[in-house]
Amino acid sequence: MPELDQLLMSGREAFARRDWPAVASNLAAAALRAPLATGDLQALASSSWWLGNVPEALAGAEELYRRFTRAGDRPGAAMTAISLGLRWGTRGDLALASGWLNRARRSLQGLQDIPAYGYLLYVEASMSLDFEGDAAPAASASATLEELSRSHGDPALLCFARVLSGLALVRSGETDAGFSDLDEAMLPILAGEVPVEWSGDIYCTVTHLCHVLADYARMRAWTEALDRWTSGLSSTFVYAHVTRVHELQLLSIEGAWDEVVQEIGPLSEKLAKAHGWMAGAGFYELGEILRLRGDEAGARRAFARVRESGMDPQPGEALLLCASGHYVQALEQLGLSLGEGNPLDRARLLLPATEIALTCGQPDLAAAYCSELEQTAVRFASPGFLAWASHARAHLLLSAGLFPEALAALEPVARTYRNQRARYSIARVHELLAACRAGMQQQEVAEADRATAVAIYRQLGALPDLRRVEARLPGRLTAREAEVLTLVSRGASNRDVAAALVVSEKTVGRHLANIFLKIGVTSRTGAAGWAREHRLL
Repeated sequence: MPELDQLLMSGREAFARRDWPAVASNLAAAALRAPLATGDLQALASSSWWLGNVPEALAGAEELYRRFTRAGDRPGAAMTAISLGLRWGTRGDLALASGWLNRARRSLQGLQDIPAYGYLLYVEASMSLDFEGDAAPAASASATLEELSRSHGDPALLCFARVLSGLALVRSGETDAGFSDLDEAMLPILAGEVPVEWSGDIYCTVTHLCHVLADYARMRAWTEALDRWTSGLSSTFVYAHVTRVHELQLLSIEGAWDEVVQEIGPLSEKLAKAHGWMAGAGFYELGEILRLRGDEAGARRAFARVRESGMDPQPGEALLLCASGHYVQALEQLGLSLGEGNPLDRARLLLPATEIALTCGQPDLAAAYCSELEQTAVRFASPGFLAWASHARAHLLLSAGLFPEALAALEPVARTYRNQRARYSIARVHELLAACRAGMQQQEVAEADRATAVAIYRQLGALPDLRRVEARLPGRLTAREAEVLTLVSRGASNRDVAAALVVSEKTVGRHLANIFLKIGVTSRTGAAGWAREHRLL
């Protein structure tokens, strides 16, 4: 048998048994000797994708599109363009994704009654829901897809219909009904009736939705299902890496920060060229842990990678500004992000926005953010949102000196965080519980809560929080702010403080502005009196 024929036969046999390295090596070698037939080119492009060689997979698919177009095969050209739109969109290049979807739409003019049109409709409706947040087009597309599925007996189209219906219902606040549709959508996937790439995208979309909703119990269930699904597939399959990022997000919530830090950066790098927004989610998780451990430079680098992926690194970036005393700038950044988000995406920003607004001496703004979070929590009936809303309300009550009321708000929050295994959040609640009980003159119980927070912060390596709680500084002052206040109260000028602490006078001025906001004074004399009253001198 001639060498070319042997390579082609070996490549085809390898494709039948899903031996992706053998497919790639045999068909790539054959392509060097003669142009591949369309079916063999499809197999080579598919093997490249399974092996994680995304640029090669994209190049092969683009050549397929040109071949189908030259041959006048409009459905073939359209399906290839749709697949390219999905892959470029997943990668994070929305302009190229839109370009390929426009090509698909042109190829399908007059062919709206074939299955390929259903795939196009699904991708366009999904992207519209993600970026515009309007559930109506997705619900309409779902009805059209259901009709197409009945006409052609195509279970993949029925799956897409249920996914869009479920996503639209969740976005509209009908969370339980939405997840019922999403659960039903999994039936054809589990039966192997939906193409693998599309199945992976659906799994990832729903798991990400659970994370956005802070519904970690549901997220665990979907992540476990995704892990079972990918376990029988190639270890280089892009969704195997996606699965691990979701697992690491959950481990981060549970406090396994060392494991997360070790894995999630390199894993996100691997995903950057194949699944851009999932890479961004990984880099965000890394940035948050580094921020909480006091590695501000590392956190800034991680958040920069989030921006490169096309995602907004909030609220982490704003909270990083708070760590260096830039509270007003942090509040401004969160305000910009809140202005751009839809109700579901705004929820994760509202608790930190409430806290920072209080620190900046803007209780009315803090109350507005808290009220919005409470309304969002009721609308979506998310356990995580409801806990965040009560957590924000407790901050407002504490700031008003309403200690029993704050305590009552915090107790269900603590239960939810424990159920979610949210380790860092549990520590934060114990801090607030300690403040409530101290305000109610329950010093012994307050000490126990404070000790719990300290133990968790120490185990996590959350050094800034650990130092702050162990110092027991009044007025929510940071350790550096306490140093500045002590020196100023003893008569030091800004220049003297800057020299003593080896910082710039501008930094000292910023610290003073934050101190005045936090302790409610307007002058150095007032600050000195407050420092004496609270035994900082």
